[in-house]
Amino acid sequence: MTQAPPAAPGLLSRALADARSPRVPRTVPYLPERAFPWGEPGLHPAGAGGGVDLDRVLRLSLAAPRNAGGRLRPVASAGGLHPVRAHLLVGPGCSLPPGRYAYDPRAHRAHPRGRAPADAPPGAVVVLTVTAARTVAHYGHRAWPLLLLDAGHAAAAVTLAAAPADVRVSLDADGEDLAAAAGLPRAADQQTRWPGVEPELPLVALWLPSADGVVPSPAPLTAWAALPCAVAPLPHPGADNAPPRELAASRHLLTYLVAGTDATWHPAARPTPVTDETLRTRRSAAPSDLAHPPAPDLLARVLATAEGARPDGPDWAAAVGGDAPGLLTTAGLLASGDARPTLAQWAAGQRWIGTAGAVLLAHGCPADAPPSLIRRSHLAAGYAAGIAQAHATALGLRSRPIGSWLQADLGAALGDAPGHDWIVHGLALAGPSDPPLPAPSPLPGKEERP
Repeated sequence: MTQAPPAAPGLLSRALADARSPRVPRTVPYLPERAFPWGEPGLHPAGAGGGVDLDRVLRLSLAAPRNAGGRLRPVASAGGLHPVRAHLLVGPGCSLPPGRYAYDPRAHRAHPRGRAPADAPPGAVVVLTVTAARTVAHYGHRAWPLLLLDAGHAAAAVTLAAAPADVRVSLDADGEDLAAAAGLPRAADQQTRWPGVEPELPLVALWLPSADGVVPSPAPLTAWAALPCAVAPLPHPGADNAPPRELAASRHLLTYLVAGTDATWHPAARPTPVTDETLRTRRSAAPSDLAHPPAPDLLARVLATAEGARPDGPDWAAAVGGDAPGLLTTAGLLASGDARPTLAQWAAGQRWIGTAGAVLLAHGCPADAPPSLIRRSHLAAGYAAGIAQAHATALGLRSRPIGSWLQADLGAALGDAPGHDWIVHGLALAGPSDPPLPAPSPLPGKEERP
């Protein structure tokens, strides 16, 4: 475990307040996705061996469909920017030979980056990182919480694809431990070790044991972290053409948030109705398709899934309209009245939310939350929303995540002390539209005319 990098007093609380404020971000024009930086020939993740089928896991989670141009993918991402990268630490019992790999989601190939340790645990560890430049270019000072939410959604996607294996997820592993395991330089050494390379900030680890492997040990990263730094990517000068102040601040904040914590590993499972076909077809719906209220029993099931996905994450509620508007929880009514118009204002003025069928809300994360709680709240909110979105798809519901929330102090709006209960993430839900009425049949004895 490493010590957190120094931060000025109040830096984190000010950054959180700024990300939640109505201040308009300073942005630059849309930045296209850069070429995958590892130049070694990639391997197809399918293999003859048994155990963890990485081909299936990655195809159903992070792979970019070829007919979508790489932008629209099954896993949700703020602005469709997809800043999350995956490093595969492959031990015995997988469809790839043991070693370190970087995964290219556009080509669906694993690029070798070094050998595996002799004592690598059976199965695969997936370390998820984020590159911040494109998200900061689009969202400015609001980007760093969205990067955490994106990593949570990606973690959920991998977890769902790997089921029904005994998957474990860590949302609190130390950032330098994750970097060492993935063969990445420490944040402080990035510019000297890999000049001209956009930094990757490690946030999440997932452990996929092989079918004949043991239950995950408390420290599946240890053997990998003992190896030296792996093969470097190709430099791409000019990778930092986002607003430099906001980009540097986002990287510093994320590095600070993931420092000095011991990893805990939680078991994961996917909801029973979710199938591989669900994972292949799930997509975020257009706002215009989200106005039809979901059936109350289906809404209750998805809400329960969001709440139960990460018991260590924020609380969840559902805002509904209709004849009995209110904020619902799995325990009962939290508040009466239609909250959706207010939510539309809080969600960066997205007016369609005011008429959405229902809106699930992850809330908590006080204004003065410590780094570990801010990290866990956002990663867990994205993770739970990803699991809930897949469940909604399996139940025939439409959905769309809502990432940006401004001045969304839910606790204060409900009469509690301000600053203690903020909306962190949202998921709009809607049922299918009513089918059109069938055309009337012609009257008996009458000739039907065109």
